[in-house]
Amino acid sequence: MQRPDPTLLVRVAVNAMREKGFLPEPPEDARAQAAHAVEADGPSDGMRDLRALPWTSIDNPESQDLDQIEWAEAVAGGHRLLVGIADVDYFVPAGSPIDRYAANNTTSVYTGVRTFPMLPDRLSFDLSSLLGGRVRPAMVIETLIVDGRVTEGKVYAALVENKAKLDYPSVSAWLDGKGPAPAPLADATLAAQVRLHDQLSQALAAKRHEDGALDVDTAEIRPTVDAHGVVTGLHAHSQDRAGRIVEELMIASNRAVAHVLDAAKLPSLRRVVKEPERWARIVAYAAERGAKLPNEPSSKALSGFVDEMRRARPGEFAEISLALVKLMGRGEYVAHAPDSPDIGHFGLATAEYTHATAPNRRYPDLITQRLLKGLQSGRAPYRLNELAVIAERCSKMEAEAQKVERRVQKSAAASLLSDRVGATFDGIITGASDKGTFVRIFEPPAEGKVVRGVRALGVGAKVKVRLIDVSVEKGFIDFEALHASL
Repeated sequence: MQRPDPTLLVRVAVNAMREKGFLPEPPEDARAQAAHAVEADGPSDGMRDLRALPWTSIDNPESQDLDQIEWAEAVAGGHRLLVGIADVDYFVPAGSPIDRYAANNTTSVYTGVRTFPMLPDRLSFDLSSLLGGRVRPAMVIETLIVDGRVTEGKVYAALVENKAKLDYPSVSAWLDGKGPAPAPLADATLAAQVRLHDQLSQALAAKRHEDGALDVDTAEIRPTVDAHGVVTGLHAHSQDRAGRIVEELMIASNRAVAHVLDAAKLPSLRRVVKEPERWARIVAYAAERGAKLPNEPSSKALSGFVDEMRRARPGEFAEISLALVKLMGRGEYVAHAPDSPDIGHFGLATAEYTHATAPNRRYPDLITQRLLKGLQSGRAPYRLNELAVIAERCSKMEAEAQKVERRVQKSAAASLLSDRVGATFDGIITGASDKGTFVRIFEPPAEGKVVRGVRALGVGAKVKVRLIDVSVEKGFIDFEALHASL
């Protein structure tokens, strides 16, 4: 068998980026701006000096574009949580070459074979990253948490230093009693911090669950690539305990930011997930699995169904989660005027929500950072109509980024499956529209198109398929549906 071209998948990724309107590389003027950027060496006017706090971060082992660090303490009646967010605006003024580059792409794109950061490498992986042992400017989101609920919030600039760059797998293993403490947590103060963050995240999650937040797990598919660029496998990534810590602390902080901007009568960018338009299909999907949902959309009722599926069908839970996410529809960004009704985030069961905690990776977060800096003057740096244009662009490019990632994943999967044409697989239908019917097979976890066979397959239907063709360069994985069931 001929050895796969190790550069093919990277070329596929670059071409997919261009096709979807992304700039794969920063323009020359953006690179020049990054080259002349100077790191902060001390607190400037109005900036608090919080370098002495025992800050920690948790991210993927390979991540260098670190957006947030955390610290917490017990106070009368509850806990005070501080989340330090990389001050990207410190290095990227509005309208500058890097800002124009980031405004075009609006997001970092993670394809598994190559990462395309939203900012030039010198910022994303260095100056604006909250790396361990580095002094960095940050915007600190401070919240008061009482019985698992955020009761107060404020935001201010500070100088910070990450005392421990931790990763999800090792922290999760340690907290679950399945592995030793990561080396930085030999420091008892830092270890106590992470345990407190874990405690707070569980309390926050419990209250969100009471409100109807959905606890799904779609088991995101990621390719494994060796040092030569050859795909060696596909693995389903599920959220672990440390991942939940970061998720809950960021959700709490993002909700606090929405309240802070509203209280200041400033406009904002909201992250919304509308009530599902295909609720009737969700009701039918639940009924096919022995559950009854109300005729009108209810996040609490859907949350209960998700919980039941986790208990009753653990082996199918990722597929059920994926089907529900598809049926609910995608999230989007909207411009929000203070005192106007909120659309809300159906999946998180919250009315007010924004994105503020990942400005290295998402342009809406950088915009929100600038809005927060307008708190002192009481004047927003963007008008509502300007935010509406930005929101539309960010929503569009987020969807395009997902298409790029899926495109590369399909080529990676096609590479892995290229010697298995004619084999049969079990799968689940993940999409059914005028664009075609799509199936995700379980082993290896890969998605392709049903080009012939069983008709009228609905999202969530289990199906046995035969692989009939693949194209690594084009990302085609074509199946024949043999038979389907609920």
